[in-house]
Amino acid sequence: MKSLKYSNLNITTILLLALMISNDLHAQNNSEKSITTATILSAACPGLGQLYNKKYWKIPVLYASLGTIVYYYVQNNQQYHNYKSAYIAEIDNNINTINNTGYNATNLIQLQDQYRDNRDLSAFLLALLYTLNIVDACVDAHLLNYNVNDNLSLYLKPAQSKESVNLCLKLNLQ
Repeated sequence: MKSLKYSNLNITTILLLALMISNDLHAQNNSEKSITTATILSAACPGLGQLYNKKYWKIPVLYASLGTIVYYYVQNNQQYHNYKSAYIAEIDNNINTINNTGYNATNLIQLQDQYRDNRDLSAFLLALLYTLNIVDACVDAHLLNYNVNDNLSLYLKPAQSKESVNLCLKLNLQ
């Protein structure tokens, strides 16, 4: 069973790398395809879209953020279950189960609620970060082909007529 799990992981990794290499080997005139590829790669595995866009510095930031959120999710979930089992031990009228936390039933309910809310917030932040990862890869792919050269200029020019004086703002993008 373990070897099946690793072979699926290897096959998935090889397919994703082949997809990335094949897109780099063929010259693409259509920027829409690279945008789609970056978005799909980032949705498949966080950070692959940034790797495809050659924004390597974003990958460690992304994984550090994901790791931090997952750590807090696991910690809050563990505390929630600890206080939940302590609450059950407190109210079950069984002398074999003992509440070792030192909290009464009301406090245990409050602690459960607090850690459950923190766990749910961590899950929401994880989903938000995953979504932002996909949006970042998509926007980065859009901006790869954006023309930023030295010919950009901004002119402020007054325009006069017989009745009024106008102020005209002209942006020259050539």
